[in-house]
Amino acid sequence: MWIDSHCHLNHKKIRDLGSPEQIINEAKEAGIDGMLTICCRISDEFQEVDAIASAHENVWCTVGTHPHESGKGEELAISREEIVEKTRAPHVIGIGETGLDYYYDFSPIDKQKDCFIKHIEACLETELPVIIHTRDADEDTGQILEDVGQGQLKGVLHCFSSGRALAEKGLELGLYVSFSGIVTFKQAQDLQEIAKDIPLERILVETDAPYLAPVPYRGKTNHPKHVQETGKFLAELKCISQEDVASHSKENFFKLFSKAELE
Repeated sequence: MWIDSHCHLNHKKIRDLGSPEQIINEAKEAGIDGMLTICCRISDEFQEVDAIASAHENVWCTVGTHPHESGKGEELAISREEIVEKTRAPHVIGIGETGLDYYYDFSPIDKQKDCFIKHIEACLETELPVIIHTRDADEDTGQILEDVGQGQLKGVLHCFSSGRALAEKGLELGLYVSFSGIVTFKQAQDLQEIAKDIPLERILVETDAPYLAPVPYRGKTNHPKHVQETGKFLAELKCISQEDVASHSKENFFKLFSKAELE
């Protein structure tokens, strides 16, 4: 019924909940039809996420360098050509997560921008969607997406918690907007108002597990099966049925990630 469009099944914190196989099985028993496990470090993580996706039905993966890692060691040296080469793996359906994060000072801004542009160029070459991480960098993120993507880019603003202007820019550029457990938090009224206005045809839902567990699990290690709690909240917010949110977000997932197929 639901698709978790963004989780981290290889993360050491999520292992507190069990092995990837146990987590995937529990999610499927709870009505999660598929999930996308995300790569944040190509140099030492891609093989692991690819192996998880390859071993399980209806689990897919990405290849990408998180902005926190974009100025570090081996990640810095990874070329666009290397990213493109790794997308040839059958279960790789997107590129990222990549983007800009000015909240933390983990990588220099110029390196983050260079890395983001490199990933976008790889997306344009492969025609795969980009998974965009952005925090406190709305203006630069929107400008790079417009300038480099040139209206040809497919992608999603993942774990959206930015301002209305970036949401509107993303929609204008043809991107999808993905909501995580953040939208269920009491203090997220501004985000909730934005979510009300995002067309159903452009919404995805995600957990970002093991992070950002939605209410009523806030503060606990997040699990892909909890994606339905975010979906239910969005349904209440929009005054529509849970089935509408589930079916639209699932359909949107497969429109965006067209390389993915349910088995």
